Amino acid sequence: MKKSELVDAVAAETGLTKADSTKAIEAVFSTIADALAKGIKVPVAGFGTFSVSKRAAREGRNPRTGETVKIAARNAVSFKAGTALKEAVNE
Repeated sequence: MKKSELVDAVAAETGLTKADSTKAIEAVFSTIADALAKGIKVPVAGFGTFSVSKRAAREGRNPRTGETVKIAARNAVSFKAGTALKEAVNE
């Protein structure tokens, strides 16, 4: 589903205009991103939990040359689906 399709679906479900639906969706995404950037876990009841996990620095290999490459440590976003979402997908 593309973002425009999501906006259309939210507008149809809520009765909001497409412009208002776009603002609401962008506000939700922005709020989640801001919280994750601060290291705050974001649980959404009935949907799942967004969190940040730390990946340690490691060594990898360039598949073309076989040369060893250093991969820097970084933060990664993770998502764990909630029970209600898992059940909805498996119906």
